[in-house]
Amino acid sequence: MLRSISFKNTLRYVRPQGYISVVPLTNYSTTTATKATTSKKFETTPDASDDSHTGQFVKTVSEPYTVTTYARPKLVLTHGKGSYIYDLENRKYVDFTAGIAVTCLGHSNESITKILQDQSTKLLHCSNLYYNLPAGELANKLVTKTKEFDGLHDASRVFLCNSGTEANEAAMKFARKYGKTHGGDEKTEFITFENSFHGRSMGALSLTPNPKYQQPFAPLIPGVNVAIPNDIESVKQLISKDKTCAVIIEPIQGEGGVNTIDESFLVELRKLCDENNALLIYDEIQCGLGRSGKLWAHSHLSKEAHPDIVTMAKALGNGFPIGATMITDKVEQVLSVGDHGTTYGGNPLGARIGSFVVDEIANEQFLTKVNEKSKKFITKLNEIADSHSDKIIKVKGKGLLLGLQFKEGVDINKIVTKCRENGLLIITAGMNTIRLVPALNIPDEVIDEGLSILEHCID
Repeated sequence: MLRSISFKNTLRYVRPQGYISVVPLTNYSTTTATKATTSKKFETTPDASDDSHTGQFVKTVSEPYTVTTYARPKLVLTHGKGSYIYDLENRKYVDFTAGIAVTCLGHSNESITKILQDQSTKLLHCSNLYYNLPAGELANKLVTKTKEFDGLHDASRVFLCNSGTEANEAAMKFARKYGKTHGGDEKTEFITFENSFHGRSMGALSLTPNPKYQQPFAPLIPGVNVAIPNDIESVKQLISKDKTCAVIIEPIQGEGGVNTIDESFLVELRKLCDENNALLIYDEIQCGLGRSGKLWAHSHLSKEAHPDIVTMAKALGNGFPIGATMITDKVEQVLSVGDHGTTYGGNPLGARIGSFVVDEIANEQFLTKVNEKSKKFITKLNEIADSHSDKIIKVKGKGLLLGLQFKEGVDINKIVTKCRENGLLIITAGMNTIRLVPALNIPDEVIDEGLSILEHCID
């Protein structure tokens, strides 16, 4: 039996077990919400207090039962629409995070909502013991669209999974199999790069050379060597024809500081891998699927810099958990039945959403608009950087994976907090960088609104 308690603009259902469900009563429309924000422009509102609805929810419902792996402000998000997101206190935010580059087509995308509803009435799961239509269609589409849009020119097959970390784990296993097949049991080592991020499972974490992430869980997988981005000599010192099975790199490092890798370096890296019969893996989990202004970040590169494996996730599901590992035929040739597997990967619901996302992004008009929005961001960010040259080093990134790098000593977390208090959500990255990864279809007026808040808060 439920007991209902009414609060201002919310209805809370208190179950006998003590669980509280909170339902916002306000029906937000973009027009109404925009007017509300405009009338309160630059009005700072601190995070929710301990005795607020949010504070009580965090204190009594969530925090006591959630493992301690995140440091979060008192902010409970309840729903979103497009590039706006709302919290339990009925506050509205411009969202420049997109769930860390995930909701590429915006929150509550109506077409995806329809797909979720329709597919849920047909088939949610059937395992990989059998084929299903959406999974086959997605794999086909990823390969064909990649070739069509200047991506991996000899793309061949796709392994579908549930996350970016899983996609990288699959890439590691495929690389190990390739190395052992062509070089024996000693050809198992990897080369990764400073400031890279590839995931938090034991395998992917081994490729993420950040002491903060690695030390509490050492020893990790052995045989991982760390090179310097854009320094080919550092790779030459580490790579071995007898031991190296693969080199993994993000064409644009996201977590590590929004660092774009030089094309000339990637061309040399490709040559070096070929000379040593090692695979080249591009982690495009954050920078892929339209984020750079092309379908893939490596679509900006010549074929001489194309990899053997591309990993992806994030944007592929617009919020639904899905990942994929795309390989060339030379990788496919060493794989056998049973080499890898997944229970949920390639489930019909996730695959169908993925197909829709690929169709939307693999479109010249869509990508042209992404680049137009990117120019709008970069122009304003450069203005902000110029007017704060004593604090800001430079604007970084490509497409809608952008960063504003501050000098050492500037506490960018204070800027993040101040932006949140003024109705803008942003995130940080390495090298003291503020990272901006909005929805790829963010409206121009929302870009202006968010950048206006950002500039005010930096001031």
